[in-house]
Amino acid sequence: MITTDICIIGAGPVGLFAVFEAGLLKMRCHLIDALPQVGGQLSEIYPQKPIYDIPGYPEVKAQELVDNLMEQIKPFNPTFSLGERVDHITKQEDGAYVLTTSDKTKVHAQVIVIAGGLGCFEPRKPVLENLEKFEGKGITYMVKNPETFRNKKVVLAGGGDSALDWAIYLADVAERVTLVHRNETFRGAPDSASKVFDLANNGKIDLILSANLKSLGGNGKLDSITLENKAKEEIVLNIDYLIPLFGLSPKLGPIADWGLTIDKNAIEVDTRDYSTGVERIYAIGDINTYEGKLKLILCGFHEAAIMMHSAFKYVYPDQKLSFKYTTVNGVNSF
Repeated sequence: MITTDICIIGAGPVGLFAVFEAGLLKMRCHLIDALPQVGGQLSEIYPQKPIYDIPGYPEVKAQELVDNLMEQIKPFNPTFSLGERVDHITKQEDGAYVLTTSDKTKVHAQVIVIAGGLGCFEPRKPVLENLEKFEGKGITYMVKNPETFRNKKVVLAGGGDSALDWAIYLADVAERVTLVHRNETFRGAPDSASKVFDLANNGKIDLILSANLKSLGGNGKLDSITLENKAKEEIVLNIDYLIPLFGLSPKLGPIADWGLTIDKNAIEVDTRDYSTGVERIYAIGDINTYEGKLKLILCGFHEAAIMMHSAFKYVYPDQKLSFKYTTVNGVNSF
């Protein structure tokens, strides 16, 4: 059995940063993630996607951020169980928990931190005939390696941040990028939307608004797509790739059976310390919900810092927490 102070479920950016905050308080962490590598959505779905809202980084690639977080927590020697899902938790007489994974790994921890992002997730797919026929043969739901689309004709579909960011990035990679959105306005960051409109106005990308995906064409491999605009007119595009970016469909999995208060696939928390309704279990990052919640990585970082100071009392019940600044003491002094 693995024994640790804090067991973090989810090794995405928020879970990784939580290790740093725990380490400052001399608390050990073990992380469990169903994915085979750390990084969560950043590594699994868009490792090369640029991120613009991390303090101190005007632009940072998703995987670069993950790598930097791993470097940051290295002094605290976290341990990992990757490619495993937490199936059961059992509360002990002293209040601690034993977690059992899908591979029968057992972890004893004083505190559980759920940092599972959207939980178990899968891409939301467009309703199109023969969609499965072209999956992996011209249709993909994520951009793992932008070079795959070098000098190709690519259609992106969606109106959120991912669609905007990839339209901007692939404009300099693909032969031609077309962004299709069913509305006239975008849900993503206004600055990104402005950049997309500028690219379209300068002829760097094609922008088709108020249009929906209607049908796919190709013999064994996707080679065309038909759109339908508001006037019911059809637009046929010859393409190499279609990337629908309609977000993810979250599933909490076994976490839903742990007695937590769930609202629309998210865990309700107390904003004083991001604790759940179950003692010694906290939830941080995209997995939680509260009034005014913003699903941003930087907000998850804040939540990690606050909750670790709350968790301290369970790991060291006989000690008084003494707050220190890293700028004064340095990481190695903690």
